[in-house]
Amino acid sequence: MHSSGFFLNDVAGFLGGYYTFLAIMNGIAAFILWRKKDAPGWALVWSVFAGVMMILASLALSGSKSMVPILPAAARGLVNYLSGPVAYTLGTTALFTGLFVFRKFFVQPMAAWSVLNLTLLLLGLSMADENFAAIVMKPDNVPIVGLVYLLAFFTWVATKQAVVNDERIKQGLPVVEKVNDEKVLVWPDLVYTELICMVGVSALLLVWALFLPAPLEEPASSVKTPNPSKAPWYFLGLQEMLVYFDPWYAGVVLPSLVVFGLMAMPYLDFNKKGNGYYSIEERKFSYLVYQFGFFELWITLIILGTFLRGPNWNFFGPFEYWTPYKVEVLNNVDLPQMFWVQWLNQPLPRAPQDAGVLSQIGFIFLREAPGLLIMGAYLVALPPLMAVTIFRGFYAKMGFIRYMVMSNLMLLMLTLPLKMILRWTVNLKYIISIPEFSLNF
Repeated sequence: MHSSGFFLNDVAGFLGGYYTFLAIMNGIAAFILWRKKDAPGWALVWSVFAGVMMILASLALSGSKSMVPILPAAARGLVNYLSGPVAYTLGTTALFTGLFVFRKFFVQPMAAWSVLNLTLLLLGLSMADENFAAIVMKPDNVPIVGLVYLLAFFTWVATKQAVVNDERIKQGLPVVEKVNDEKVLVWPDLVYTELICMVGVSALLLVWALFLPAPLEEPASSVKTPNPSKAPWYFLGLQEMLVYFDPWYAGVVLPSLVVFGLMAMPYLDFNKKGNGYYSIEERKFSYLVYQFGFFELWITLIILGTFLRGPNWNFFGPFEYWTPYKVEVLNNVDLPQMFWVQWLNQPLPRAPQDAGVLSQIGFIFLREAPGLLIMGAYLVALPPLMAVTIFRGFYAKMGFIRYMVMSNLMLLMLTLPLKMILRWTVNLKYIISIPEFSLNF
């Protein structure tokens, strides 16, 4: 670890360039708005913001601890305090819910530009903290930062198009895709576009390779395991699932269900609307289920595993030093232990030493009866109940087979957040625990 002074000297050039880039970016935006003369107020706002960024750039270039702009210590402490798994999951869920409910506001260009500038400003102020910079500026993690902004951008573009189409449909107008249906030739239009993109990406990768050190470590050793030992970023979601489920379920069953669900989607879909053009209102259920599964149950787990999981797979705040000596006292309990011992004050049902195979299996079923009943009700009784209540229309249009496949896929998907909540609230480890057959759920 560097001292604060050495660290700020090391990052002063980067932070100065970062704030200068923000100033240029907003200066260009202000100039474009001024030329169009349709939003003079916003042009003034972004001109002032660009000037503020130039001031921050000059302060950052000083490398002085008293001058480099940084997020206040109280704010950093609050973020660390709120960076636990419960707050993180509830916060991301609330964020996505708010963005969905108020999507008509956030798809406005100036609203999106304001959010972008706010996040970039907070990122710059946070990178003056040594612990935050050690995580975010690590060569392995830089692509994940880019992933967040790229996903946000493309989601915004698609949502904006969907909002426009939904408004046009309400007005009885054709969707944008039907209006702009002019054919574009592969040659030369598409080929030229792909060539320009290829040159641009090649230049970006060249600059990346020159200025960002490759994240190479020492040769692998069988006697030394990195701490934390993390999977590649695209498997961090699976690694996070392994905290809550056995490998057979988190590493095999859940990924297989994702593939099966994507394959089954065209056969389960009965809605003929919303095909070939962006729309949310016409496919709201499909949109919400997919966005929840992709963002909340996959992307947020990758971000969590990258930035908030430290040594010994403990949770750390983004401004917290990753010490390997952090100890969290946890007493995770299986549901049979909780039901028989804690609630009924009885020992776990156990077969006698000389019991036969059938008798042992019977005692196992007795011991696991609470979990088996819960899972049976969840996967067997709940789908018919939903068919006559909240999914009555779905059942009528899909039929029995398609509805049961859809409902069970959705319920199995929800086992992940439900199991995470149970772990965080009541320290529940397994609902069903049969170590005799290495079967735990």
